[in-house]
Amino acid sequence: MARPVRIKICGLTRPEDVSAVTAARANYVGFVFFPKSPRNIGLEAASQLAIAVPAGIAKVALVVNADNAFLDRLTATVPLDMLQLHGNEPPERVLEVRQRYGLPVMKALGVRDESDLPALDRYARVADQLLVDAKPPEGADRLGGNGVAFDWRLIAGRRWPVPWMLAGGLTIDNVAEAMHLTDARQVDLSSGVESAPGVKDPDLIRAFCEAARGAIPAAE
Repeated sequence: MARPVRIKICGLTRPEDVSAVTAARANYVGFVFFPKSPRNIGLEAASQLAIAVPAGIAKVALVVNADNAFLDRLTATVPLDMLQLHGNEPPERVLEVRQRYGLPVMKALGVRDESDLPALDRYARVADQLLVDAKPPEGADRLGGNGVAFDWRLIAGRRWPVPWMLAGGLTIDNVAEAMHLTDARQVDLSSGVESAPGVKDPDLIRAFCEAARGAIPAAE
């Protein structure tokens, strides 16, 4: 039986973004809580957007090395389905967050070369999902959302005991190739569906979702 393609659109900041993602039938929406990101959103604004997300679409909060004080406020304010740890959190911190908040945790890990691959195996033992992303360019002040890809052949044929999602430089034009090379069935993007940094484009969201779903034949 075919495994359905699941799509995450990250970095939503406006009500019209929620409408566009809903219309395109994405499976996850992501809210970014990181001041250096052009997609950063406040807790109250995120709460209003999250309330508008229809049932069946998972609401994910992206945080970077967040402490318990912030996570306490976040989880008390915004209705969430998952936490995405996008910083340098060690495996012990992933376990702590899972236990403290009772939410599934997705751990994002950057890949540039083969030396980055063992970390995926380590975190697969403590996280509910993995986000396999590109390492940021040298000197970048953001760990994700930079619109760069990595060599997808590095993870071709690799499997982990938890679901995983492919991210990093995905676009309408390359998502099919990326999915075929890696056998990914979950994909995540942010800048690839924007008309300007932090501004989502509904036509690009729709086209990306169509391209991702079309990459895998229904009978596969």
